[in-house]
Amino acid sequence: MGRAGLNRKTLLATATLTLAAEAPDLDVVGQFHGPVFGFEHHRGFTHSFLGVPMVAALVVAVVYLVWRLRGRRTNDPNLPVRWGVLYLYACLAGLSHILLDFTNNYGVRPFWPFSERWYSWDIVFIVEPVMLLFLLAGLILPSLFSLINEEIGARTRGPKGKLAASLALLGVVFVWGLRDFEHRRAVAALEAHIYRGADPIRVSAYPFWLNPFRWSGVVETENFFAVMLVDSSAADVDPNGHMEIHYKPEETPATLVAKNSDLGRVYLDWAKYPITETEEFSPPRQGYGVRFFDLRYDYPGRSRPRPLSAGVVLDQNLQVVEEFFGMRRQLVRRTR
Repeated sequence: MGRAGLNRKTLLATATLTLAAEAPDLDVVGQFHGPVFGFEHHRGFTHSFLGVPMVAALVVAVVYLVWRLRGRRTNDPNLPVRWGVLYLYACLAGLSHILLDFTNNYGVRPFWPFSERWYSWDIVFIVEPVMLLFLLAGLILPSLFSLINEEIGARTRGPKGKLAASLALLGVVFVWGLRDFEHRRAVAALEAHIYRGADPIRVSAYPFWLNPFRWSGVVETENFFAVMLVDSSAADVDPNGHMEIHYKPEETPATLVAKNSDLGRVYLDWAKYPITETEEFSPPRQGYGVRFFDLRYDYPGRSRPRPLSAGVVLDQNLQVVEEFFGMRRQLVRRTR
């Protein structure tokens, strides 16, 4: 965004935009208080519309401090520093971060703390190579052309790379448009079928890496969830084809306690298609293990363990003694 033209309005625009675009992920410091606490507060305040102007003010304050410490030195004496404009840029960069996180299937809570509801567009994988290629080209190609111009003695005036950066941003919008179109086709195909004699209550499609026509379809019926591959280019789903069926488990005293635990409440608030698995421990250890996982990340044919799973351990009296989150077991809290 800086090279696309914003760096022509004020000095320090690129630095401010870059820092402000990354600043929302400062919420990772919550991991130092434990993985469950970190999960609860990830994409919370710093990823909300309320938090954007506050985080932007912090970023501009840091930029101002560094600028003062450097003796107010500038690379372009003809371009003044406009702090009000930089603050608006920082807010814009923060909103761009929320937008990018919204496009994947993890989601954001933009209206926190007034609403804890999660929103997600579900069109882009967490790492989208085509988008990265567009953005890298927008950064690298102007430097290559600049070297060529220096070799032939040509001169350019003002900041370089506006055309390439603008084309890179248009490339990102193109990827979003294509992904959104194919996502709608995949969802429509899932909605058009009956699954083992049951009507779908709700359906979702989640993106695969790189391929914009391949989706992980999740269908909820009254008694089970079905997970299957969807080819949006064909705009059809074979309900008699390969499906992974997950029957909704019956509630037990152990699952009810687990769902009412701190971790259970946080996880179920975030998950869209949650499933529980219960394990009863054999003597000499007594108690239960209840694991939560979300079918959004249970891609068909994917090897286990499941990503972004969590769970609690209960003693024989159904008291929570451990909570864990992540692909590896981690002790979070123990009560006595």
